[in-house]
Amino acid sequence: MPMLRVENLGKRYQVSRLPHRNTMTLRDTIVDTAKSIIKRKSKMRSEEFWALNGVSFTIRQGERVGIIGRNGAGKSTLLKILSRITEPTRGRVELWGRVASLLEVGTGFHPELTGRENIYLNGAILGMSRSEIARKFDEIVEFAEVERFLDTPVKRYSSGMYVRLAFAVAAHLEPEILIVDEVLAVGDVQFQKKCLNKMEDVGKEGRTVLFVSHNMETIRTLCDRGIVLESGCVVFDGEVQPAIEAYSANSYQLISQIPLIERRDRTGSGRVKVSSFRVLDTAGREAETLKSGLDYDFEFGYVNDSGKSLDNVIVSFAVLDDQGQTILLLRTNFTDSNVVLSSDSGFVRCRLNNLPLANGTYRIPIYFAYRESEVLDYIQDAVSIVVEGGDFFGTGQIGLPKKCKILTKAEWRSL
Repeated sequence: MPMLRVENLGKRYQVSRLPHRNTMTLRDTIVDTAKSIIKRKSKMRSEEFWALNGVSFTIRQGERVGIIGRNGAGKSTLLKILSRITEPTRGRVELWGRVASLLEVGTGFHPELTGRENIYLNGAILGMSRSEIARKFDEIVEFAEVERFLDTPVKRYSSGMYVRLAFAVAAHLEPEILIVDEVLAVGDVQFQKKCLNKMEDVGKEGRTVLFVSHNMETIRTLCDRGIVLESGCVVFDGEVQPAIEAYSANSYQLISQIPLIERRDRTGSGRVKVSSFRVLDTAGREAETLKSGLDYDFEFGYVNDSGKSLDNVIVSFAVLDDQGQTILLLRTNFTDSNVVLSSDSGFVRCRLNNLPLANGTYRIPIYFAYRESEVLDYIQDAVSIVVEGGDFFGTGQIGLPKKCKILTKAEWRSL
């Protein structure tokens, strides 16, 4: 039987923004703010943006559905509408049964109330009686591992404690539909595994799970169906493995068609934007195809719109395989490297010696942050690289592309 039906769903936002200005002095800012009070209306520009457009699907009882898409594809907007947090601009949503949602840290919790009080509050919101909640209470507390802090206001919880209790409440109060965004990434690895096992159990009990994640291996393990969103539209709806393949194909297409500086599927403050990417060999020539075992410079161009140089900038990039698994992660703060960005534009290079990647095509997300406190720019599927051949081991062999993704040298001996 259907548990959730979405018909021609659309969500429109009016985005008003002031023309961009470079960073100014405090005096300039105060003067400009005073002027803007008078002239604000004339300066504002309004832009219409459809976060969702014409989305339709039906989900049946017991299905575990992965919602897949890049940043800005409409995933979070969809879940907020299904959770009745926001209203659609058009279209219709039909739900059968109670819905429990875990979309972001703190959702559904009152910060002044204790953990104990919030458990009962959330149960009441779901329509459960006090006796029903009491029967589940000990199980929730044990799962969340917050017994010591049960009578502490949740505003004093760490983000990890928040997530543990919020998930335990959402999963154990027996909703017919459980909706979980990627907020689980806040928790530790063991707790994430615990949550995934619980969601699998929820599905086996005949309840419906909607799950958003950028980790394709998690989607593949947990879900039996995948819905791929792209620019607010459903571009694929079917079995989970073909859904992951469709998402990967769309990602590679976007990478090849749109220059980095023009990409709109980015998050961050925007004060700095990644503008270009190249891989250079040791002679400084751009490498189109890489070879295992050789040395390369990964070069990231940037545009700095802040108007001043920035120090202690963190630059990070990962290497993802064709299944979306992160197999390499490189960050400047891993090696205490202090990256300073010039006041207008420039390049950051990372030397990767003895390239350990086996044959294959890989996607690379790129991340710039300022002093661990401000995400400047993040593009999830920013660029791709191709590795073909290369004598990594110095034996004339090119690795085992079907058996592994990472190559390393080892010493063997008989005893």
